[in-house]
Amino acid sequence: MERNLRKERIGVVVSNKMEKTIVVAVARKVKHPIYGKFVNKTTKFVSECLDETCKEGDTVRMYGFDFEYYK
Repeated sequence: MERNLRKERIGVVVSNKMEKTIVVAVARKVKHPIYGKFVNKTTKFVSECLDETCKEGDTVRMYGFDFEYYK
């Protein structure tokens, strides 16, 4: 029995001011429903960084159990 693929997000670290937690902005391109132009949309996620080596501007890869939506 094979394991399902986990959700994976690649984004840029926006904030690392919390202890063992970073905020990551994930960008995606979405086609506008009327005009057809592609628009950049970003979503912020909170992820854990236990060793606290991530700095602002770093590109990180997060897996399904590692992040949650930032409200």
